[in-house]
Amino acid sequence: MKDNTGYQRKNLLFGTAYYPEYMPYDRVETDLSMMCEAGMNVVRIAESTWSTLEPSDGFYDFSFIDQVLEEAGKRGMEVIIGTPTYAIPSWLEKKDKNIMVKTKAGQAVYGRRQIMDLMNPAYRFYGERVIRRLLEHTAGHPCVTGFQIDNETKHYGTSSELVQKLFVEYLQQKFVTTDRLNETFGLAYWSNSIHDWSDFPDMNGCINAGLSCEFERFQRSIAAEFLLWQSEIVREYKREDQFITHNFDFQWKKFGADIAQDGYSYGVQPDIDHYEAAKAVTIAGTDIYHHTQDQLTGAEIAFCGDSIRSLKERNYLVLECQAQAFKYWTPYPGQLKLHAYSHLASGADGIMYWNWHSIHNGYETYWKGLLSHDLSVNPAYEEACQIGDQWQKTGKNLLNLRKDNKIALVVDNQSLHALEWFPIDRDLSYNDVVRWMYDSLYELNMECDVVDINGLDPFKYQMIVTPALYSITEDKLKQLKAFVSNGGVLVSTFKSFVSNEYLSVYPDTQPHLLHECFKVHYNQFTDPGTAKIKGQPVQYFAELLITDGAGALATYEHKYWGNYAGITRSDYEKGSTYYIGCYTDKKIVKEILTMAAKDAGLTDCIPDVCFPVIIRSGVNQDNKKLHYVLHYSEEETAFVCPYDRVNNLLDGMNYKKGDRIPLKDWDTVILEEE
Repeated sequence: MKDNTGYQRKNLLFGTAYYPEYMPYDRVETDLSMMCEAGMNVVRIAESTWSTLEPSDGFYDFSFIDQVLEEAGKRGMEVIIGTPTYAIPSWLEKKDKNIMVKTKAGQAVYGRRQIMDLMNPAYRFYGERVIRRLLEHTAGHPCVTGFQIDNETKHYGTSSELVQKLFVEYLQQKFVTTDRLNETFGLAYWSNSIHDWSDFPDMNGCINAGLSCEFERFQRSIAAEFLLWQSEIVREYKREDQFITHNFDFQWKKFGADIAQDGYSYGVQPDIDHYEAAKAVTIAGTDIYHHTQDQLTGAEIAFCGDSIRSLKERNYLVLECQAQAFKYWTPYPGQLKLHAYSHLASGADGIMYWNWHSIHNGYETYWKGLLSHDLSVNPAYEEACQIGDQWQKTGKNLLNLRKDNKIALVVDNQSLHALEWFPIDRDLSYNDVVRWMYDSLYELNMECDVVDINGLDPFKYQMIVTPALYSITEDKLKQLKAFVSNGGVLVSTFKSFVSNEYLSVYPDTQPHLLHECFKVHYNQFTDPGTAKIKGQPVQYFAELLITDGAGALATYEHKYWGNYAGITRSDYEKGSTYYIGCYTDKKIVKEILTMAAKDAGLTDCIPDVCFPVIIRSGVNQDNKKLHYVLHYSEEETAFVCPYDRVNNLLDGMNYKKGDRIPLKDWDTVILEEE
């Protein structure tokens, strides 16, 4: 794995976040020795400890960092240094109250992390100062392998007077005149139009979806610019062989009480544009958390990994993943290994646990680390030792997995926010539709790239899937039309191709422009009520599709909607299209995706097995094909080897085509083709 700074990864990274300053007593030597015994070769430090590194204005204490660097150096371990800017010290808040972020809800009160205004000049001044002092102190150390800038950065809802002033300047540059602004967003509605830039209103009261989403686009650009600002500082100090990364995270899906610990990584992050922000890093990194125990499916690991890998079209690092965490995440035996190999199967070149030890006080006391509160050996640590041992033996075979997926699933921040303004249903979000389609592909073992619409090159793929792609430019529509014309297969869902990039609904036939490819249109949609399709209930939303030459793969089973199609297929020039006009059971979606894959000529490269046996493939750095066989079930099973001759890298067993390969509960098999 090589980036544009010359950095070359020679082994898989296996390690953990580590905070000796949180410990009840000094045990750095003990901890790093235990890490080495587990086969770990990296620690990530410093990213949350500004008040420790700079306890008062201009006074610095790097003793904890020095101790870790010294002990890591003795053991040949690598260290990732995080800039500490996402959690500010209280003395800084006293300097300037406007450092605290101002949002629609008012101004934040000191206490939590990520409550500062990224554009505040005082915050930038002191943030730059501590970054420079930290880099001056650490960049030259031989065991420092790279730098993480900030932590899970987002815009935090910033809408201060300064931010709003900058937004008006952005609008003036983009639209030039107020007449063009008014026309673009339809601001005549409810008398919201302006005729002098000095009359521009406070965005916290905005009722225009397009303008509000333009403000959110601007807020996301602030977060991306903030990371680029930090990256440019780091580049002044880092060596050529050191990387810059960031731990991009995802929308958090809550499934219970409204607390941070009750949820998991789920969908497209609404508060920063990953595609834009990835320009700040040389290696993309990510934080991925997910269900465990009986709910472990691997889908979150795969979706998030496919998203991060696609940002820079190269391998990435998992900078945070779970060890034990909460009571419902305590892994069953074998699951920690299954987690680790699932990350590698998506193209990760290493994983780091959050965190090494359970914390004895503070907000995350019961988000348990790899070690429990007694800081002793436990089953999770023992399983990590097994992972470390296997990676020391086989890691070079697993490093730098190259993937060449022929399917793209397209995501879009603008569509996400549009469907927050204009919900499909109170119980069905944009990310629900994204995961509905992605999970169907995943369970069928149809691997895909998860690609931001702004980074999509349609002609790299044979099949493109667009879940609820509500907002899209004319140029992108023309690209998709050309993709189909040239032989591509397009699968789209309801609420696709509705508006332009400013959320102005196209005033003609829906779906806009591409109705020619789909050979279908609609002018009504409805709550489905009792309607069914192919015998399954239709939920939340249904477009009443009128065919214009398309074949109706399924019509609604309903007294009044029965004359309308719900799912269609059409040939268009050299390609074909599928349109899914309603939300229904994944079984039906899988049937459609299987048909589409056949049209795209992809069925020969899709394994003839499905969830809970997941197969994810690629080519390693020795140009040998690897197939990760991941078994997400407590039931033992077996599958028939579809490859001519393979070797299981984890136990040395050899198989040929037609052999039955046994799979234990929560098992992993890695097959290397001869």
